[in-house]
Amino acid sequence: MESTESSYVSSPEAPKKGSLQPPKSPASDSAEKPTYIRFLVSNAAAGSVIGKGGSTITDFQSQSGARIQLSRNHEFFPGTTDRIIMVSGSIDEVIKAMELVLAKLLSELHSEDGNDIEPRTKVRLIVPNSSCGGIIGKGGATIKSFIEDSQAGIKISPLDNNYYGLSDRLVTLAGTLDEQMRAIYLILSKLTEDAHYSQAMHAPYSYAAPYNSVNYAPNGAGGKFQNPKEDRSNSVTIGVADGHIGLVVGRGGRNIMEISQVSGARIKISDRGDFMSGTNDRKVTITGSQRAIRQAESMIMQKVAYASERAMD
Repeated sequence: MESTESSYVSSPEAPKKGSLQPPKSPASDSAEKPTYIRFLVSNAAAGSVIGKGGSTITDFQSQSGARIQLSRNHEFFPGTTDRIIMVSGSIDEVIKAMELVLAKLLSELHSEDGNDIEPRTKVRLIVPNSSCGGIIGKGGATIKSFIEDSQAGIKISPLDNNYYGLSDRLVTLAGTLDEQMRAIYLILSKLTEDAHYSQAMHAPYSYAAPYNSVNYAPNGAGGKFQNPKEDRSNSVTIGVADGHIGLVVGRGGRNIMEISQVSGARIKISDRGDFMSGTNDRKVTITGSQRAIRQAESMIMQKVAYASERAMD
């Protein structure tokens, strides 16, 4: 049941002294197995992780040995205005890179508030729904043990069926940097044992196609930013049945905003009564690069297909 799974939030009771051991490498060879982790950062935070001309991210990659990839500017996780960072490498490399990134974000927060107490912040990991069961464990036993061990609050979002085709959930970790790092280590070690999780490594952005990621070469060479001249704008008009327009737009324009953010295309819908010639279909004009248009069109068609399926039930 979703409600039970998502209810393991939690602030643990009083922290146990000395329970935060630095993460130890697993005894098995899983420490060397390639793995990855994905998490969300705001657009502003993404800029500070990249650094001037990619200098910070290049430095983090050389220090950790991990590869760090970001979704492009305005390529957001559905339903948020946050970009996606994917860190890949061995468990130890990924942990080292995560620590560098989170410490950097924390230091900027610190300099703003001027407070000496280590702040409790939140980090949101993206985990495939199929792998969440392993983190939760039977009757919630695994997630409870992770909360106790790390002292971090850990909350798994319910699977949001509003995003048709989205099979990822957000795992929110709340705590100090040490608590978050311990929780990340425990979760990542568990995920790396899951064969399905490893297979998903090659499709990190199922909602923002792979070409939308910016790669930075570990040695700093060849890491290039998005080329603004990548594709000149094109425009395509498709017809969508008047009865399905509401689903494409979504409540308060939520769906159409998400489609526009994820694809990078601009979308304009004709006024009521302004139909494609000889039909009762409203005109949906999609403008952007050919890639953006293809992706937006495919997402719109998914919404329409979903509406048609529901109508048949």
